[in-house]
Amino acid sequence: MVATFCQAQDSTPFVLKVPDTVNRNLSIDKKRQLLMGATHFTVYGGWLVMLNATWYKNYPRSKFHSFNDMGEWQQMDKVGHAWTVYTSSRISYGMWRWTGISNIKSVLLSATPALAYMLAVEYLDGRSAEWGWSWGDAGANAFGAALFASQQLAWNEQKVQLKFSAHPARYPPDTRQRADELFGTGFLERTLKDYNTQAYWLSFHLPKGLKLPPWLQISFGYGAAGMLGGYENTARDKDGNVTFNRPDIKRYRQWYVAPDIDLTRIKTKSKLLKTVFYTLNSLKFPAPTLEFSNGKFKGHFLYF
Repeated sequence: MVATFCQAQDSTPFVLKVPDTVNRNLSIDKKRQLLMGATHFTVYGGWLVMLNATWYKNYPRSKFHSFNDMGEWQQMDKVGHAWTVYTSSRISYGMWRWTGISNIKSVLLSATPALAYMLAVEYLDGRSAEWGWSWGDAGANAFGAALFASQQLAWNEQKVQLKFSAHPARYPPDTRQRADELFGTGFLERTLKDYNTQAYWLSFHLPKGLKLPPWLQISFGYGAAGMLGGYENTARDKDGNVTFNRPDIKRYRQWYVAPDIDLTRIKTKSKLLKTVFYTLNSLKFPAPTLEFSNGKFKGHFLYF
């Protein structure tokens, strides 16, 4: 199923609106619908149950409450929330279209559960004494769902694509322990948790009049660096004693512009490659990049 979810019932290839491959008359497959329904219920429900059992149970519970975390991590976590919902919606959409149902129904069945899942996680935060319901997170979740759904309903394609990239970060010896405590030590954990290594991009298709390859895009990115704490580079133990204090490390934002590739616009007859390209299109392609930060421009031969 994973290898062929972008393949329509009549063997006409379907991806997220590559103009010469879209089939508007997909026949509905009830078995595939049942399979997708069960898959979505199992994945979203299972993740939520597992998260509650393995993470939140280790922290004290409280009455439902909210808190304001808009100033944390230079808002990198908020962009991450938007990307998560956008990407979950997009991948789920391709799976529902594989069952033959319409564009509108596929949008509703993909964006709604993705948003509901993230809001359910936010609710668990709201019942935890360590955190709280974040209106910033909830708004970012809603933005991610709206970015996907509005484009798919209006144009039946994603003219503006939200993508992710990450690169390894090297920390000086005197900050390495703090970084390990915050972001973990494994590759996957660091990729997901270390906001200093992440970048989020909005990739746009270029005008057709330029006569450039249809898969070529222009992408504008956002990142941040120098962060060894949510608000400041200081840490305290449970008794209030300072255990880490590096106010000399500057926290700053980064803005990028770079070319990108829309993998779904690369023509291939391989069903497997179509699905792989569709899935990997959530990631920003490494490319020469111009960065603006700290009031200066800086070029990167290859940035990811």
